Amino acid sequence: MITTPPSSLSLTASIRLLVALAMMLLPAISHAANWDIDQLMQGLAQIRTGQASFVEKKTIAMLDRPVESSGELFYRAPDHLEKRTLKPKPESMIVDGGKLVIERGQKKYRLQLEDYPELAAFIDSIRGTLAGDRKALERNYRLSLDGTAEHWTLQLVPIDEKMQAVVKRIQIAGVRDAVRSMEINQADGDSSKMLIEKLVTP
Repeated sequence: MITTPPSSLSLTASIRLLVALAMMLLPAISHAANWDIDQLMQGLAQIRTGQASFVEKKTIAMLDRPVESSGELFYRAPDHLEKRTLKPKPESMIVDGGKLVIERGQKKYRLQLEDYPELAAFIDSIRGTLAGDRKALERNYRLSLDGTAEHWTLQLVPIDEKMQAVVKRIQIAGVRDAVRSMEINQADGDSSKMLIEKLVTP
């Protein structure tokens, strides 16, 4: 069954899912004497495909306890992204070129990104991250990197006002050559934290 997206399919939910996908697919980072954003971007640019398993906990103001989900993530350069949630309920989201497809149960929603310019710009930012394209990222975020290759944190703060109304900041933390966690703080006070259980580059 193929339908157009319902009103409940919010831009906030789509952005949260896509941020999660992009950040969980960050590759292992090589060590460098002069650790900076350029060194980080060089490491990202080396990865053409990626696969990861994830566990995510979302804190939502209207709920008494965090909501936990888990599943698998896939990336293929230059523009194919997949998030397949296995628990608590199966759901998949696939971005391929200019199309976004979301499957929930027996329902399938198809979006043309050209009809959603804000979402398209956000997806382009994800592709810029996976491609290690600093210039593309800086069109949408202010970037800052703390620590060293042994223990680092990359922070992304949206520049566009409409994006700021949804996402306050994104923080990715890594230890040596592995991404350990990613946290999204939304403008409405909700947040999510994702932990990597396994990261594989085919």
